[in-house]
Amino acid sequence: MKLITFSRQLGSGGGEIAEQVAEKLNYRLHDTQSIENAAREMGFLDSVEEIDERKPSFFKRFFSHTPSINRERLNSVIYQLANQGNGVFLGRGGQVLLKEFACALHLRVIASKQARIRNLAQRGYTDETALKAMEQSDHERAGFIKFAFGKNWNDPGLYDLVLNMDKISVKLAVGTVVAIASSEEIGVGATNAIDALARLALASRAEAAIEESGLSYGPSTAVSISVEQPGEVRLSGLVENEKSKTRAEDVIKGVKGVESVDNRIRIRPADRHA
Repeated sequence: MKLITFSRQLGSGGGEIAEQVAEKLNYRLHDTQSIENAAREMGFLDSVEEIDERKPSFFKRFFSHTPSINRERLNSVIYQLANQGNGVFLGRGGQVLLKEFACALHLRVIASKQARIRNLAQRGYTDETALKAMEQSDHERAGFIKFAFGKNWNDPGLYDLVLNMDKISVKLAVGTVVAIASSEEIGVGATNAIDALARLALASRAEAAIEESGLSYGPSTAVSISVEQPGEVRLSGLVENEKSKTRAEDVIKGVKGVESVDNRIRIRPADRHA
């Protein structure tokens, strides 16, 4: 199994390169449509559409747990798709989520402002609308990566290769990526990588469920999730009473893919000074 992630500036040609790389390697292309289809099957479509490469509003970030829930659900979708085998991911933080996997190649596609405007003009943009679209897209994608992962979208350290398309043709870029992805230097995901992706996908779904239930935060409630083996979820932390402990376990049992729950949640001791 090999995975390729693409981060791209609007108008750089990154989307076209990703499509052709997927076609030449016969890999699944996980673009907006693919990710939304997977999210729909998992019951997370509304969450994924709401957070789709955009930073949530100030109000939602500070007065609602919805953005965090949406982020965990999107992460779960990405991990689940990666677990299906060879794939090319377009955006959605794949360069961060899959960073530690030796079988993943992370690419960044950029171009100068002038080149991006020229490319967008071929799609019907005027110079003015192209510039506005580029600024908005860059702002939203950078904001999403900062919110979701605390990372700088423009940090070259997130990528194995940065392609500046000012002097490179799409054909050359595609050939370069295919050659690197096909080389033995990019590892092939083994069974442990597949297991790890399954655990990460389940952990994200479980985290989202606990957050949505209101049990992962609060002055006297803090439930944590860990997944040591595929299908096996461990709960820890503190809650106010036995009812909350049982409720947390019931919430996790309702998460797709959970086979067993090890409930190690403790009941918070009563405050003798209350």
